[in-house]
Amino acid sequence: MATALETPAQLDYIGEELELFKLAENWKQYLAARLRPYLTGDLLEVGAGIGANTGYFDRPELSRYVALEPDGRLCEEFRREQGAGKIPERCELIQGTLETLTRGETFDSIVYIDVLEHIEDDRAEFARAFERLRPGGRLCVLCPAHNYFYSPFDRAIGHFRRYDKRMFRGLSEQQPLKLEYLDSVGMLASAANKLLLRQSYPNEQQIRVWDRLFVRASRLVDPLLLHAVGKSIVGVWAK
Repeated sequence: MATALETPAQLDYIGEELELFKLAENWKQYLAARLRPYLTGDLLEVGAGIGANTGYFDRPELSRYVALEPDGRLCEEFRREQGAGKIPERCELIQGTLETLTRGETFDSIVYIDVLEHIEDDRAEFARAFERLRPGGRLCVLCPAHNYFYSPFDRAIGHFRRYDKRMFRGLSEQQPLKLEYLDSVGMLASAANKLLLRQSYPNEQQIRVWDRLFVRASRLVDPLLLHAVGKSIVGVWAK
C-alpha cells in the first residue's frame, strides 16, 4: 500500500501534528457525536496514530475495539498513553495495515479519521476496507475538505489531496449512506491561512483557539446550514 508516510522526515512531522491535534478535545467530541450512531459491535480504527481519537470512539456498547497503526513509533506512544490510563485498556493495538489482519477477519464498524488523504491509491484502500465489513456494517471516513484549501501544511504532512462530495462518491460504486461537511466556521481559519498567513504548520495557540471558539460555534452553525459547508467532510457507507 503506497502512502505518504514513507520518509523519516514526514513521519517526524506527522508525529508532531498528532501531538498538536490531540489538544482539539471539542473537535473530537463533536466528531464522535456525529459518528456514534453508526458505530456498533466490533470496531476497527484504521490509522489510529497515538490513540488521540480512540478514547472518544470507544464505549461500553461496543463488543470489541481494534486500533490498527503501521508506524512503530506511534504505536509506542499509543501504548504509553494506554499505560497512563488515557486510552481504555480493552482497546487492542495491532501494528500494521489491513493486510496484517487475519485473513477473513471482519468488523461491524470501520473508521478512518484523517487517514485516507495520506494514501495515494485511496480507491484500492476503500475497497480493502469494504471487504472487511460484515453485512449491515458501516464504514465511516473523515477527511479534510476542498482542494482549494490545499496548503503547505497539507503538503508537509503528506496529504495527497483534500476531498469534496463528488470525490467521496467516486471512491466506490456503493453510494454513501451519509455525506456531510463539518466545521463551517473553521473554514474561515482555512481561508485566512490560504489568503493571508500561508503557514506550513499551525502553532499550539492557533489549535486551541480553533478548538475552543471555532468548533463550538460550528456545532451551532452547521445544522443551520444543513451541513452543506465545512472544513472537513464525513462519509458513511453501509454494506
